[in-house]
Amino acid sequence: MELKQNKHQSNRQKAAVIWISIIAIFFLAAIIVCIFFLSRSNIETTGKVRDIFIIILALELFLIGFALVILFIQLAVLTNIVQNEIKPILATTKETAGTLKGTSKFISKYAVSPIISVVSYTAGIKKLGEIIGFIRKKK
Repeated sequence: MELKQNKHQSNRQKAAVIWISIIAIFFLAAIIVCIFFLSRSNIETTGKVRDIFIIILALELFLIGFALVILFIQLAVLTNIVQNEIKPILATTKETAGTLKGTSKFISKYAVSPIISVVSYTAGIKKLGEIIGFIRKKK
C-alpha cells in the first residue's frame, strides 16, 4: 500500500516537473520573441517597456528584501527553539543515560555476578562429582 502511494507521489512529482519545464520553456520563448519585436520597434515603445521592467525589478527587489527579513526572523525563532527546548531535552537524555549506566552496573555487580558465580561453582562441583564417580554422565 505504501509502495503504491510512494510510486503515485513520484509520478505526480515527475508530472509537475515536466509541466514546470514546459511553462519555463514557453516563458523563455515568449521573452525571446518580445525582445525580437522590441528591437524592431521605435524608441518610445522600447523606453516604455524598459521603464516597466525597471518598476517590476524594483518591486521584485522589495519582495526579496521582505523574504530575507522573514528568513532572519525564522532563523531567530529556530535558534531560540534550539537553545530553550532542544538543549534541555539533550541534557535530560544525558542524565537518563547516566542513570541507566549506573543501574546496569548495579544490576551486574549485585545480581548477575553472584548468579554466575553460583552457577559456575555448581557446574564445577557437578564435574568433580562426575570425575570422582558420584554422578554418572548422561549419554
